[in-house]
Amino acid sequence: MAPHRLPLPDWLRRLETLSPSEINLGLERVAEVLGRMALEPPARIILVGGTNGKGSSVEMLRALLSGDNVVGTYTSPHVIRYNERIAVNGLPATDEDIVIAFERVEAARNDVPLTYFEFGTLAALAVFDAATVDTAILEVGLGGRLDAVNVVDPDASLITNVSLDHCEWLGDNVEKIGFEKAGIMRPGRPAVFAGPDMPASVASHAELLGAELLRAGRDYTWTTEVNARWSWRGERVELSGLRVPALPGPIQLQNAAGALALVEALGLDRLLEPTHVNRAFGSLRLPGRMQVIEDGQRWLLDVAHNPAAAAALAAGLQQGKAPATVAIVGILDDKDVEGIIEPLAACVENWIAVTASSPRAIDAAELARRVANATGKACLIADSPDMAIERARAMAKTGDGVLVTGSFFTVGPFLERLSARD
Repeated sequence: MAPHRLPLPDWLRRLETLSPSEINLGLERVAEVLGRMALEPPARIILVGGTNGKGSSVEMLRALLSGDNVVGTYTSPHVIRYNERIAVNGLPATDEDIVIAFERVEAARNDVPLTYFEFGTLAALAVFDAATVDTAILEVGLGGRLDAVNVVDPDASLITNVSLDHCEWLGDNVEKIGFEKAGIMRPGRPAVFAGPDMPASVASHAELLGAELLRAGRDYTWTTEVNARWSWRGERVELSGLRVPALPGPIQLQNAAGALALVEALGLDRLLEPTHVNRAFGSLRLPGRMQVIEDGQRWLLDVAHNPAAAAALAAGLQQGKAPATVAIVGILDDKDVEGIIEPLAACVENWIAVTASSPRAIDAAELARRVANATGKACLIADSPDMAIERARAMAKTGDGVLVTGSFFTVGPFLERLSARD
């Protein structure tokens, strides 16, 4: 990196000071700065929204669309390094790539206040412009209608599912939240809803816009087969004997089916060939999603941070018939603690609370109290990830599983430490 350039860690600290609010929904400020940047948009733009499964779906779409197509992906939050958020053909952007993009945003920003996420979104678009990507796949950060990524005009949209999360920003029921998620759809463009239960607000908004809404179970279907195989049927293409995706958990077939439906909706039927699909889904890797690390203990790390995600995690634990006897949890203060803990209670014997690595984290002592009340079991307190790891090792028997969950801001520090020890 050129010596006169501010290093990436310093830039990231600076970004936290540019807006009086951590979250400030609205597109006007982002649109103003984007217009000044005069970027050349990619030939194809895909937006991915929903409550859970967005990161998995982005990675599936990237794998399907890669090859002779340069694909840029923007996801959030990161697990360990900021660079994970911006990638080209699956490779995280370098510090220099990101700093140059930050400089482009800053040069166009003038005095417009941008949040950390808004600044990063514009920087991702600048990285994609410099790399001349053919397809950009952008994950919605919060909601959809007023989220920064919605400043671009997508060729297609994918909504993974809708459940309760971020209620103070999006609404206190799934219909209100569904309306916000549906804001990433566009008139005359395909939009896939991949979850089993679609709020009426999504359908009504699609009809009002004139979006081409494709719904799981109606416009495309999938079934499980024997020997870890599955089949998928869309409007024109039918596939059978597919290998299950490499990402663990039963929810991943739902995510994979939605990704295939979006590719078909874009008219890219040539990519819906069994060999290509198996190769794409067989190469998937996503940190912190039911990720297993073995080091004498079996560590399972998952970023589940709302009740629906916790329920999916519990289903995965039970399906694998290897419940975690110890769970380390750290949760942010805007989350439904009891809703996250209760689905996991049947799988966990012992609990350890930590303070997640975020200013918005619930203090470990308060979290331990709420976990104990929700489960009827004692919950220990650890002052650091290292202390939690040592306590978990002492509590778990050889071969028992230890779960780390509750937030990206919990899983990241543990993943970094456990990977270093591996």
